Amino acid sequence: MTQTQAAHNPLLAELRWVHDMVRRDLATVRRLAADAARGAPAPAIEEGLRGLRTQGGLFQLRVNCLRYCRFVHEHHTNEDVALFPAVRRAAPQLAATVDRLEADHRAVAGLLDEIEAAAGDLAAAGARTRLVEALDTLSAHLLAHLAFEEEALAPVLATWTAWPFHG
Repeated sequence: MTQTQAAHNPLLAELRWVHDMVRRDLATVRRLAADAARGAPAPAIEEGLRGLRTQGGLFQLRVNCLRYCRFVHEHHTNEDVALFPAVRRAAPQLAATVDRLEADHRAVAGLLDEIEAAAGDLAAAGARTRLVEALDTLSAHLLAHLAFEEEALAPVLATWTAWPFHG
């Protein structure tokens, strides 16, 4: 599906909009964690976090990555509960693709749990480095997942004029 076709598909556009926010804020959180691990002063990190709050209501991250992780968990839960069953009904040939996406969600959930644990204990020795490593691992998995999901679901979403969550 071309960008022009996607622009005329509000459902795919919404999915990409959310994914773009996930990508943007993941890059910012990774940068802030790396800065913290290198010993950046707390006021500089806090300023970066305040900058995240000004970019949008969905990612009002404060001192750590907890809200980001909760948002991604919630987004994936919504897809698992509402979007994927609708895709299975509308496009049964995508069953294996949806299975893969659901497995990706489980893997990402584990990585988000690691980030939450590391972010919750930044005073502990090595916690900042652990957070950076966890964010790097999440980034590799999550960014690949988002790209695959958009590409795989674009054809079916292009046929929908509304979210077919019921029926």
